[in-house]
Amino acid sequence: MEAQKLNIGENIKKFRELKNMTREEIADRLDLSVSAYGKIERNETDVTVSRIQQIAEVLQVEMSQILNFDVSQIFNISHNHLVQAAGGKADNMHFYADDYREKYIKMLEAEVERLKKLLNEK
Repeated sequence: MEAQKLNIGENIKKFRELKNMTREEIADRLDLSVSAYGKIERNETDVTVSRIQQIAEVLQVEMSQILNFDVSQIFNISHNHLVQAAGGKADNMHFYADDYREKYIKMLEAEVERLKKLLNEK
């Protein structure tokens, strides 16, 4: 029985995109070339735990979130079974995902503002 491979690189890429950051920004903050960073996102290189921790800090997420990325946690769409049970169509499910995506973006923007205020207080 083959062990399930973690898609750490893909998870990192998803968080980077959610944070609206470029590969160049992340690579620069990690003191890596864009090429080396790209290999991490494409799972072409083994990543150490300490490197995952550095990436998590840059992305301002917990390391466990990178290791266990689950879109339903990000967009809170675990209620899809309710939509399906009520005779909902796939179009409706897409609408709900968009709605949660907008709420998540607003939550992230509020968190950015909170963190900026904390930095200005110091």
